[in-house]
Amino acid sequence: MGNQVGKTKDVGFQFGIRKTFPVSTKRVWDFLFSKKGINIWLGQLKNELQIKKDYETENGITGLIRVFEANSHIRLNWKSTHWENTSTVQIRVIGNQTKTTIAIHQEKLLDAEQRAEMKVYWNKIMKEIGTELLRYR
Repeated sequence: MGNQVGKTKDVGFQFGIRKTFPVSTKRVWDFLFSKKGINIWLGQLKNELQIKKDYETENGITGLIRVFEANSHIRLNWKSTHWENTSTVQIRVIGNQTKTTIAIHQEKLLDAEQRAEMKVYWNKIMKEIGTELLRYR
């Protein structure tokens, strides 16, 4: 049965996406962690995002914020309501005053089907983030 796309030796299946935008790192970070930004990539929160605290969204995503480095990255556990497992998501913001790359990586996905689900999700999310970032340049 050969290699499966996205399957790793240690962390199950994974998916990653990167996109560069012609805006400053600060602007990207500030947007991602504004109410509107969080609603796009995570969903409407039932509680506030805080380091080492559980979170829950209105659409049933739950997890724990594991790492939060302002203007750099966030790492969190992620569990959808219809999942038996918990995955890990990391979002990094890399750039300068003129262009910034958003890198989203999700690992510990259960199987190829869950990976495909998250690939569709993150591609849609990245498109929405891009639309919002470029709307008010």
